[in-house]
Amino acid sequence: MRNSIFFISAATVLAMTAINMSADQSSEGAAVQTEESTPYVAMSEVVSPPVPKKIKFAGEHIDFDRMDMYERLDRELSQMCYMHSSTMLMLKRANRFFPIIAPILKKNGVPEDLVYLACIESSLNQRAYSPAKAAGLWQFIASTAKQYGLEVNDYVDERYNIEKATAAAARYLKNSYAKYGNWESAMASYNGGQARVTNELASQLADSAFDLYLVEETSRYPFRVYAAKTLMENPSKYGFKLKANQFYAPLQYTEVTVSSTIDDLPAWAQQNGTTYAMLREYNPWLRAKSLPVTAGKSYTIKLPKKSSLSRSANTLTRNHLYNPSWAE
Repeated sequence: MRNSIFFISAATVLAMTAINMSADQSSEGAAVQTEESTPYVAMSEVVSPPVPKKIKFAGEHIDFDRMDMYERLDRELSQMCYMHSSTMLMLKRANRFFPIIAPILKKNGVPEDLVYLACIESSLNQRAYSPAKAAGLWQFIASTAKQYGLEVNDYVDERYNIEKATAAAARYLKNSYAKYGNWESAMASYNGGQARVTNELASQLADSAFDLYLVEETSRYPFRVYAAKTLMENPSKYGFKLKANQFYAPLQYTEVTVSSTIDDLPAWAQQNGTTYAMLREYNPWLRAKSLPVTAGKSYTIKLPKKSSLSRSANTLTRNHLYNPSWAE
């Protein structure tokens, strides 16, 4: 049996139901159909996704032969495979954001595999905002963002600035790796905080987050990152079959440096050939309809290239993808 997932549409099921009801109503004297005698229509085939014996992550070989390690990765792969829409959208967005994120991580001395941490934090939704008030692709809370040099106020929130937030996340992860000596503990600290992970490593006499008893969310966290890498490196193996032109293209834009206050961003956008909605789409760090700029400070604003806004004029092929193996 092939390891893939099949669906029957809701419209098909409804049509079959209508035909059966019509047949029942038109057949006088026919026996009443009971639940037991109704043919079963399988809505989907459910299969358990393959779990690798080991993976290479950030230059480290992670072995999943240990029973609990296998089961923890199995859980995350199973959940990710069957959260169809979220995982599919994450794959599509990766083609837009990985080309931005990966070089910044590398420049800051962090392995490119840590791009998958952003997938777990936000599903690569640049507008993501959690109940805990964490924001952006990297889900910084305001206090940590400010600690790592990001501006957060009513007008500017650099947690939504992909380039600056990625650099801040890289600094955090690099500091954590220097502290713990392994990426699983660094990733666990990104979720649970350095203080908690440091204290638990000491009190539980452990060297790695793999061997810690932690709150479930933090315990699961590194394995969710491993699951994202495993699935996203070979999506068709896990039932996600996308064509190249279904991925989201990287944004194309020109940059304008602003060193004085803009009182009316909608009017400014119009004067620069775009709309306020597009301005916010390309610059999600803008948080109001005005932009105060203090003396000596400046901001870089992205303006969309009109030629890039047409899908038909910018068809993607496999060669345009960040990872050509993503597409069939």
